[in-house]
Amino acid sequence: MPKAHPESRTYRALGFFLRPLLSSMVVKDWQGQENIPATGGLVVAANHVTQFDPLTFAHYLYDTGRAPKIMAKHSLWDVPVVGRVLRNTGMIPVRRGSSEALASLTLAAEQLEAGECVAVFPEGTVTKDPEMWPMVGKTGVARLALTSRTPVVPVAQFGAHQILAPYSNKFRPWPRKKVSVHAGPPVVLDDLYDRPQDGPTLKEATARIMRAITELEAGIRGVPAPPAPYDPRSRPTTEDS
Repeated sequence: MPKAHPESRTYRALGFFLRPLLSSMVVKDWQGQENIPATGGLVVAANHVTQFDPLTFAHYLYDTGRAPKIMAKHSLWDVPVVGRVLRNTGMIPVRRGSSEALASLTLAAEQLEAGECVAVFPEGTVTKDPEMWPMVGKTGVARLALTSRTPVVPVAQFGAHQILAPYSNKFRPWPRKKVSVHAGPPVVLDDLYDRPQDGPTLKEATARIMRAITELEAGIRGVPAPPAPYDPRSRPTTEDS
């Protein structure tokens, strides 16, 4: 598939410099690109193992011809240089646990209406599961999907933690590490579109999305997934990234 050609000059420059750099660090196991449509509004939801995997996730999508608009924590917009790059590339700041969280979803919905690919980490942070499986997801992605009635493609990624371990500053880019990123078919959610967007409906949609991601990860790792996802609200946790 052809690489993406975003309108943003900053985005094109990032693609030009970062794709070769990442390819020097990563042995790419990219699968399921046929599940990423070339055009039209699309939500792509992935697990989050390490602070490095937003780069491999974006690289995978860029290689399919889509330039994703990634939803990320708003504090990154306050970081010098990083914040400017995020603004110039049209990424979407997320303010968790505030009245402005709905504004983030509204902005994401506008991007979808314009035919963009919106990339989401439904867990909201790097997984706290001791075995690095996906956690219970937050319901924002479900609300976005049900409101916009946009397809949600699940993506599982695994291997980037060998470059940068979770909750660590130890960066080991070389020798190259195998990183698997696999996309599955869109999650079936259309039976939920006309139901009230209450707690049970949002939790059901979120669970379906996270289950699809987890099943893809089990295929990558070649081992059965846990019977139930890790829920950080009911266990001692590591500090959020």
